[in-house]
Amino acid sequence: MNKELLSIEEIDAFIQNNQLSILYFSQENCNVCHSVYPKLKDLLTKFPSIKLAHVDTSNVEEVVGKFLIFSVPTIIMFIDQRESFREGRFVQLGPLAARLQQLNDFWLKSNSGL
Repeated sequence: MNKELLSIEEIDAFIQNNQLSILYFSQENCNVCHSVYPKLKDLLTKFPSIKLAHVDTSNVEEVVGKFLIFSVPTIIMFIDQRESFREGRFVQLGPLAARLQQLNDFWLKSNSGL
């Protein structure tokens, strides 16, 4: 499920309610943002345990300070409400996919009781 989050409260709830989550920060006038987002959504179909939400920093300006967003697009992944990693501005999908695979595998293994 891909959600559009419109407030800090919605963002906080999304992070709290999903053990593995990614926030995708963009702006309306960012062509790169519009190019990367569909590719990220497609990539995440391989990782159903990772939930994705989108935040337009123009609509929720407080996120810039709270999450230290200095450029867009910015991708932040949270594991159990803690920031695990971030990618900003120049998102390379190959290395991102490898990192997501590692984190997903580790999370699945640690939560399987092995």
